[in-house]
Parts: sequence; structure tokens; C-alpha cells
Amino acid sequence: MCMRFVYHGDDIITGFNFDIDLSVWEHKVILEKDRFYIGIKRPDGIYHSYHGVNRNGNVGTLLYVHGNPTGYDSEDSSCMFISDLTEQYIKAEISFEDVLHIVKTKKIIYAPDSTMQAMLSDANGRVLIIEPGIGCYEAAGKYALISNYSLLDPESTKPFVVPGDNRYEKANHLLKKYGEHFSVKDAFSVLYAVRQEGIWATRVSFVYSVKEQKVYYVQNNHFQQIKQYSF
Repeated sequence: MCMRFVYHGDDIITGFNFDIDLSVWEHKVILEKDRFYIGIKRPDGIYHSYHGVNRNGNVGTLLYVHGNPTGYDSEDSSCMFISDLTEQYIKAEISFEDVLHIVKTKKIIYAPDSTMQAMLSDANGRVLIIEPGIGCYEAAGKYALISNYSLLDPESTKPFVVPGDNRYEKANHLLKKYGEHFSVKDAFSVLYAVRQEGIWATRVSFVYSVKEQKVYYVQNNHFQQIKQYSF
């Protein structure tokens, strides 16, 4: 269970809550010269960068979603896993323009062992939301927001909405109240308001400022202990 937004004000601010069941996934925060990311350990023993920021301003995140039949693997050679697409974007192996071309020419499908949807953004504030088997669109407006349910076909994931899960509605309400000035502090206020506890607790929250070229992050809901990473 995760939450991601991009806010366009006098700065371009990304906020992300990484909520995960520790009995299923192993993760750690990894700081590299050109990347900040939450590494997810896969069967190959590598901590993959499916949620992170590149020095060039590329930000990619994957969010769990209940799958739909058309988003699964097929024998079509034009298919591409959304996990590979997102990681290549965070690594700056492909640009935002490359992604736009890829989603027009290839069928984007779920990862082999998990159903995910993606939000990708760049330093110019462009935002692309990709839902395997459903479609994708470039978000417009003051902010873009996504959680663990489909935005393009909400009826498809409506039966899976967890009772009491109003994270999207709460974040949407909060983001609507801000104007041109939206700060890192404001972003953390939104993330704090929708933080999770229990089995699917929020393990990492990060905020990225394009203007500052800096990532601010906290771990395990310790919002009073904000760390910084500058590119």
C-alpha cells in the first residue's frame, strides 16, 4: 500500500509513502552518486530501484494494485514489464520522451510476481501514470495523485478497496487547499496524514524538491527525524 503525488507550484515537489509487509519484501534505502532509491531485494539477490529519484530529476514509483486479466504476461514480443520500464527510467537509461514512445509501441504488463501501476515524473513536472492492461495518461493540473486503486478504470478495483482506506480522498482534500507555494514541509504534512501502521506500515517516506535537487526522507514513521540527500 503506497501513496504518491507530484505538486506543481513555485517548486516541483514529489511525495511518496512506501508501505510494505516486511514478511513479504526486503528493502533498504540506497544512496548512490546519481540515484536515491528504495531498494527491493528480488530473487536474483539484487536490490532493484523501483522507487527512486535520479540526479536528472526522473522520479519513478510502483504502487501495488489488484491485477486485471489484460495486464498479465503474454507471448507477444512487444510486451514490456512495468518493473523494467520504471527501473530503466530511474536509472536514466530512458528519458520521459522514450517512455512516451514505449507506451505507444509496446504492451506494458505486470511484473512476473507482482501487480503494480506506475507514476513517472521528470524535472519539468510532466507526470505519466501507467496502468498495465488498462492504459496510461499524462496528468495535468496543479497536482497528480495516485494510490493503490485504478484511476483510469476505478470500477475495476472498487471491489478491492479496503474498508476505511480513505488515503486517496484525504490526500486529495489536503492538496486542494494549497496554492502556488507548496514546500517540503507541506509535502511531509500530507504524507504524515496518510501514513500507515500495522503489517502494511509506512517504512519509508521521501520528498524530492526539483529546485533544491535534494531528497528528504524518513524511515518507519519517524517524521521528526528527517534525513537529507543532495545530488
